[in-house]
Amino acid sequence: MTRVRHPYLDHPSPLAFAHRGGTANGLENTAAAFRRAAAAGYRYFETDVHTTSDGVLVAFHDETLDRVTDTSGRIRDLPWAAVREARVAGKEPLPLFEDLLEEFPEARWNVDLKAESALAPLIDLIRRTGAWDRVCVGSFTESRVARAQRLAGPKLATSFGVRGVVGLRLRSWGIPAALRAGAVAAQVPERQAGVPIVDRRFVREAHARGLQVHVWTVNDPARMSSLLDLGVDGIMTDHLETLRGVLTDRGAWV
Repeated sequence: MTRVRHPYLDHPSPLAFAHRGGTANGLENTAAAFRRAAAAGYRYFETDVHTTSDGVLVAFHDETLDRVTDTSGRIRDLPWAAVREARVAGKEPLPLFEDLLEEFPEARWNVDLKAESALAPLIDLIRRTGAWDRVCVGSFTESRVARAQRLAGPKLATSFGVRGVVGLRLRSWGIPAALRAGAVAAQVPERQAGVPIVDRRFVREAHARGLQVHVWTVNDPARMSSLLDLGVDGIMTDHLETLRGVLTDRGAWV
């Protein structure tokens, strides 16, 4: 395991992340899902943020409400007064990210910036609540995370976007590539478009640069064990009991 570069990561590795709170029960990114994760012993939660048309920061994955709620429409086109009426699986409301921070004061959050409009409100919220040690910001778009880092300064934990992950993969093969300074983790799938990402060389290269490796989204216990054998520092899962069981069997559940 690599050394800790930021207080966000100050927890015994490997880190267990509840992906969207654990999606297996169909209530992803709801307060109910995160309550279930907390009750299962999870302390690292993964979520996503969008903003409504009037600038309210909502924890939700998709651009539109259509897939998982009883309402339709793009979040960025709707005011909070309309979005707050939507129900995930017809049951649970969409939470404000600020409310999640308040309800789970011991939790640490991995936040995927899904929209450029969410960047400034998220940084403002972290600054206002003093949640610097509780939030790591990521995005597929490297430039978006870089802007977040510039706006917030070194107190903000960030992970690599796609460009950073590609650069790290190339370096693990001995090919020179530029990497953004300041990231604390590479958060990656096992493979992308048929190309393997996570192997022993990738993990070794990341650790040599002081970066943790967190892998998403892993639901199979055999794959979890194989990744842990490679030395990854964290796993994101939809299946909370499965990952907890694997870590428990290895004496690594904290």
